[in-house]
Formats: sequence, structure tokens, C-alpha cells
Amino acid sequence: MALLNEKFFDSKDEMTEHLASLLEDTLNAALNKDGQASMLVSGGSSPAPAYKRLSNLNLDWNKVTVAMVDERWVEPTHEKSNEAFINSTLLQNNATNANFVTMKNIAESAMQGQEAVESKYQSLKQPFDVTILGMGPDGHTASLFPNADGLESALETEQLVCAINAIQSEVTGSITERMSLSLAGIANTQHAILLISGDAKRKTYEEAKKPGSERDIPLRAVLGLSDLNLSVFWCP
Repeated sequence: MALLNEKFFDSKDEMTEHLASLLEDTLNAALNKDGQASMLVSGGSSPAPAYKRLSNLNLDWNKVTVAMVDERWVEPTHEKSNEAFINSTLLQNNATNANFVTMKNIAESAMQGQEAVESKYQSLKQPFDVTILGMGPDGHTASLFPNADGLESALETEQLVCAINAIQSEVTGSITERMSLSLAGIANTQHAILLISGDAKRKTYEEAKKPGSERDIPLRAVLGLSDLNLSVFWCP
């Protein structure tokens, strides 16, 4: 079982405050210790306010590398692009000087583009200083979707990234082709932070803590990483 530090907040504002402070402290500690920092980021509404607050900090952003946890295989101009989301929330103000490592490339498919993405991610500072994860009501995290094509490889590979083709659902929407950190990629971090909101997702999280299939609830595989330092933040 991962080394869990669970924090249940009364509001999204309270969670945002704690998340932003934790990210600031983590980046500053890495910069002071190593002279550089690596932060792996997810899309979604939960981290957006913290990203915006971070963007105003007077960090040595030119020594910070921001990289994606996962990405839909769409162009950066697409409305569902996580790259576009990070550009519009985190990489603003002072943070425009950060180094940004993206996943989507010119390959026609995620599978064809995987080797190039792996090469870029292997060049990042490792282990990553902090990785921000989300979770869907189906128990997916990053783009490790239940019973997806590529999931078995993602859970077993030693590579940092993997191509995924999810089973289309209300959660995935119409864009099922993704690039994602693998389980090994998620494990390759000093500190992971899992953001959860709402009662339905909390119920799924509690279910993921119980024994069962990792393919049905991929978050189980993350919670099962024995050496992972994982903070879990929940708000209503």
C-alpha cells in the first residue's frame, strides 16, 4: 500500500490553498537542493485555481520543468487539449519562463508517437519532484482507464509513458486515444498528490483501497505502490 496522507477539506478553496502551498514548498525545496525542479501536471478543474496562484510566484521558473501526466491525442489548439489547459492556467505571468515538456507530437497515433515521448521523458529530472493526479468516477487516474487497450502494458512496463486507447464512455468522451504516464512513471516521483472532489469520487476512492481488480479500477494499482509517497486531497 502507498504511504497515504489523506486530507479531507470542507471546501474547494481550502483544498486549493493547501495544494498551492504544498506545490510552492516542494518546488522551492527542489530548487534549493538540486538547482532544478520537475513537476508533472494533470488537467481538470480541481488544480486550476492552484495553478493560477502558482503562476504568480517569484520562483526560478527557468529552472522548473513542467510536464504532462497525460494527454488526449489531439492538436494543442483543440478545446480538450490538456496542453492548452496548462498553457492557459499555469504557464502564465511569472511561470511563462518554465520549461514545458508536452506529449502530443506529429505522429498520427499515440502508439506511433510513444517512442519519441518516452525519449523526452527520460531526459527529465528523475525522480520527478511532484506529480499531480486526478481521478474519474470510473476509477481511472492519468489516462489509465478501466480495461483500456494498452492498460495491461501500462501497468507492467518499466517505461515512463504508454499509449492508451480507452473504451468510449461518458467519462472518456469521444476522444479515446491518449498518451499517459505508465504505472512506473507515476511511481517515479518524490511526492504524488491525488485530487478528488465530490461524494461519488470519494466512494470510488474508498472502493479502490479494497482488494480487487486493477484493470477494473486502475487507481488500485497506484494505491498498491508500496514506496509511493501519496497525499490524497478531497473536497465536496
